[in-house]
Amino acid sequence: MTPDRFFSLLLALQSRETTTTAELAAQVGVSVRTVLRDVQWLQEAGFPLLVRRGRWGGVTLLPGGLLDTSRLTPNERDHLALYGLDDMQREQLGAMADTQRAHQKVRSTLRPSSTGALPLSAVVTTDNSPWFSRDAEGLPPAALVGDLRRGVRLRICYRRSEETEPTWRIIDPYGLLAKGGRWYLVADSAGRPHLHALERLVDWEPMRAVRRLRPGATLDGVAAELTARWENPNTFRIHAELDLDQLGRARRILGRRLTVRDAAGTRRVSIAVTGQNVEVVRLLLQFGDSVTVTDPVEAREHIRQLTRQILQKYS
Repeated sequence: MTPDRFFSLLLALQSRETTTTAELAAQVGVSVRTVLRDVQWLQEAGFPLLVRRGRWGGVTLLPGGLLDTSRLTPNERDHLALYGLDDMQREQLGAMADTQRAHQKVRSTLRPSSTGALPLSAVVTTDNSPWFSRDAEGLPPAALVGDLRRGVRLRICYRRSEETEPTWRIIDPYGLLAKGGRWYLVADSAGRPHLHALERLVDWEPMRAVRRLRPGATLDGVAAELTARWENPNTFRIHAELDLDQLGRARRILGRRLTVRDAAGTRRVSIAVTGQNVEVVRLLLQFGDSVTVTDPVEAREHIRQLTRQILQKYS
């Protein structure tokens, strides 16, 4: 949510007793889906919003939900629009101080609940760090923010995952994406969108030229497009049977790659794992003899080759 949209949404809610998400979307200039996400963020931030679903439903800002915007500085308004980040990510971004001041001012304008219920912030916490993963290394996101806000092209020294040495390239940056406990630089390179992991960004230098973005492209849109490709490759599917007691672990590790099909007996379950190519079968090696790859044939042959190589190495 941008600062302008944040205040436009609040103004729309304050100007009428009850309104629908469709009316809010039309007034603010976004989709209904985006409005629903923004309304959820406002609720999580402590605004007393009543959301009624169904034909006669709507969104109502209850008494005590008015915000005195004159108390917020421009930086505080900007940081208040950063949602979905936990305290560690805000610290990495250099946004913690302004965010804390903004939240304190916002909460001070809200009246205590008449029901005596605890505030939502007292019963909900966030931790965006991924499971079973070390802390991210490499360039801190705060180092890049200044040049990104200038809206200029960047020349970056970057090492791709399949490369041993970094190379220099020119990019047109949209901004930063926090995803799964990692930071990524979203940018066009040679007219095509790319995600650059900050942990593999060795160096960068700003250029004098203004960035050249594709018409109509935005940070939110490009980031959503790129992450959708990662999470829904649908180019290669592996079928397997997994011990039922390993299913919870498989869900944490494989995430959206995993599809649970049906039971394969009293102690096993049929699963499918998607990836870009047959190499995705490597993800199943960590389950040892708890998993059995059933098809396709090339996946079974590849996992046999991998296990033979491991056996030879440790024999």
